[in-house]
Amino acid sequence: MRRLTFLFLFCFAVVPISSAQKAAPSPAREMPPQAPVFTAAELAAKVPAAKPEDVKSMDAILGAIYEVISGPTGERDWKRFRSLFLPQARFTQVATGPDGSKVVITWNVDEFVRDAGEVFSKEPFYEKAIVNRSESFGNVTQLFSSYASRHSPTDKPFERGINSIQLLNDGTRWWVLSILWDTERADNPLPEKFAKK
Repeated sequence: MRRLTFLFLFCFAVVPISSAQKAAPSPAREMPPQAPVFTAAELAAKVPAAKPEDVKSMDAILGAIYEVISGPTGERDWKRFRSLFLPQARFTQVATGPDGSKVVITWNVDEFVRDAGEVFSKEPFYEKAIVNRSESFGNVTQLFSSYASRHSPTDKPFERGINSIQLLNDGTRWWVLSILWDTERADNPLPEKFAKK
């Protein structure tokens, strides 16, 4: 009986303490001196100047991402492309190897420009969003954007998939932090909610 009484009192003593801890704001944390911390102006100085209309909203930057990589065979406006992304941005594709194993391919901005530029120099490429679904918290947005890739704007898609795009708003503009994607396959169809508007 004493043990039950002790447990009862212990539970009632702990609950108010844990509730108080949840309600109290977290103290500000200092970053280590070697952590790379940038102001909005410092970030903007590291990339080509963005068109204000490209980075004024989440919808604007998403439209710019698809527009800047789409076009006939030939060069893309890589300055505009670079202006959308944080200098440390990453591009990551999940692919299936010849033996069926999963492979991860990852690029930084320079590597993506190099490899995508080689592809676009040989063939036309047009990509458009199908359905966009986003969740935001503070300055951070996670966006799932299903897409269709074509060789001309009127062709049937040769590929569909979903881009997982991380965006941030620094208080003055929107930035792309990362794009992670996987493609549609027979064993990986687009969910119905992402297949059509």
